[in-house]
Amino acid sequence: MTSSQDGSVYFGSTANGTIYKAAPGASRAEPWILASATGLMNTFGLLADDATNTLWVCQNSTGGRGGAPVAGQTALRSFDLRTGAARGTFPFPTNGGVCNDMAVGADGTVYVTESFANRILRLRPGASAVDVWVPADEQLAGVDGIAVLADGAVYVNTFFAGRLFRIPVNADGSAGTMTPIETSLPLTRPDGLRRVGPRTMVQAEGQGRVTELTIDGNRAEVRVLGEGLTGATGVTVAGNTALVLVERARAVVVPYRQQ
Repeated sequence: MTSSQDGSVYFGSTANGTIYKAAPGASRAEPWILASATGLMNTFGLLADDATNTLWVCQNSTGGRGGAPVAGQTALRSFDLRTGAARGTFPFPTNGGVCNDMAVGADGTVYVTESFANRILRLRPGASAVDVWVPADEQLAGVDGIAVLADGAVYVNTFFAGRLFRIPVNADGSAGTMTPIETSLPLTRPDGLRRVGPRTMVQAEGQGRVTELTIDGNRAEVRVLGEGLTGATGVTVAGNTALVLVERARAVVVPYRQQ
């Protein structure tokens, strides 16, 4: 789930692959980028990058379990944020993980979490293919949400263990040493993660809440913004509201003002 600067909200469907868009002030999202026209399937994370007029999308293959054949290609895809026109498709090195979510660094590098492969990929500006930025690491089991803060570091959460990590970006673009971040409250099935300030992120948690995380050194202060949000998987902030994707079907409005 994501939103653009004009207040439009976007989310994808894991069931049919289509991307839906709700215009500013609309009460309902309408089909916008059709799977039938673009080949999209099993879409997960989306990110609107207004600076480059790009909508980044995670699409995933299906099948592969119980002897079922694998269908489709797991890939990072890009679309024109204004028109929805397809731009690029960047297949993952293997077709067995899950393209989950992404964040964009100040230099335009796109960092992508690959859940179940327990690693982070990246797409450098002008590159024609993604490459592995952080190789498979047991600490990243179920790596999910991702954000880049003003310090230039990449922050990720892990769905299963409820952990938060910071990974600095070295001068040559490589990944620095991964550091665990202590949280003031335990995280339960953390999922979508979005930057909202220089040191601050909002996060959807599968236990049914949305939280604000403010980084101070190696610690994050956790503020609960809303609870009772069944199956919360994504979050985006538009104006003074946090829109939380619940049950992969609808967005719930939670009042939000950064402290």
